Amino acid sequence: MTTIKDFSINIPEEKLDDLKKRLELTRWPDKETPSDWTQGIPLSYMKEIHSYWLNKYDWNKEVAKINDFPQFMAKINDLDVHFIHLKSPHPEAKPLIITHGWPGSLVEFLQVIKPLTDPTLNGGDSKDAFHIVTPSLPGFGFSGKPTTPGFGVEKIADTFAKLMKELGYTKYYAQGGDWGSAVTTALGMQDENCEAIHLNMAIVAPDMETMNDLTELEQSALAGFQFYQDWDSGYSKQQSTRPQTLGYGLTDSPIGQAAWIIEKFYQWTDCNGNPENVISRDDLLTNVMFYWLTESATSSARLYWESFGDFDGEEVTTPTGVSVYPKEIFRASQRWLKKRYTKLSYYNVLDSGGHFAAFEKPEIFIDEIRKYFSLFR
Repeated sequence: MTTIKDFSINIPEEKLDDLKKRLELTRWPDKETPSDWTQGIPLSYMKEIHSYWLNKYDWNKEVAKINDFPQFMAKINDLDVHFIHLKSPHPEAKPLIITHGWPGSLVEFLQVIKPLTDPTLNGGDSKDAFHIVTPSLPGFGFSGKPTTPGFGVEKIADTFAKLMKELGYTKYYAQGGDWGSAVTTALGMQDENCEAIHLNMAIVAPDMETMNDLTELEQSALAGFQFYQDWDSGYSKQQSTRPQTLGYGLTDSPIGQAAWIIEKFYQWTDCNGNPENVISRDDLLTNVMFYWLTESATSSARLYWESFGDFDGEEVTTPTGVSVYPKEIFRASQRWLKKRYTKLSYYNVLDSGGHFAAFEKPEIFIDEIRKYFSLFR
């Protein structure tokens, strides 16, 4: 039996003092030459973030919101796994594990956990209730850091399957985006106890048989993929080849770590030019703090080194639902998806939202989850 212990985030004051000193000693680069974000996150914006982080951001206030949730630590596959586990008050609730990606954290899900466990809080039906489990990926946040190679997507899925079993869930559902999409897909493939999966970034190769008859969405998806290859994939190349080298700078400089992460919230959200149009500055920084305080810049990047080529793989026969947001990095049509996800039973293209679905549009995310998994009630 795995030992599951109660857990609460408690950061020593000296670690917060160290952050303050490092912020005060920030050494800035020169200003970008264009008047937009095409060279990366602008100097003026990062100086705003810096000033707010140093003078106004209240970690203790923000962490109290997280510690309001029941958190636990379990040792599985010789690694500590940090997770929130909130049980529903409704007897018909179904277990659902939700997995984040990079550069996210379980902070993404704080607005959706309670409504999913108790739909009656916002006028919903108790029949749509879930027992929610939201783990931190190995190497991310307060989960342990793998010390030997091999902790890629498949082993993470095995770890999470064992976690669900240890929690007493003999049958469960799974959901994920980004790396969470890959882990969720692997759960569906590897664990017969996983009855259905839902993805908000399902990656498949374009179907070459459709190239002479592309839909508008497929044309847009190909253009988006080309933009990613040309202008947006440098971070993934670095993290999938030399994560250790990258880690020295990000682990030493809080502003470096923040810029590396927040730039993606600009690029991958439906934010109309400012990530704070959809995610508050406090929430952006709390997500950054999950990387900074745990010194997990390097260990989180190693997941790319382990598994970056594993997103598009073999056939998936688990019942699958997919929600496609317009500002998602990778989008796929229903016919492309069916080539891999052969039991695609739900497909919906949304009018707004992006990569961090639960963070940006919590109400839409909740509605998508309820709609899809209601098919199995």
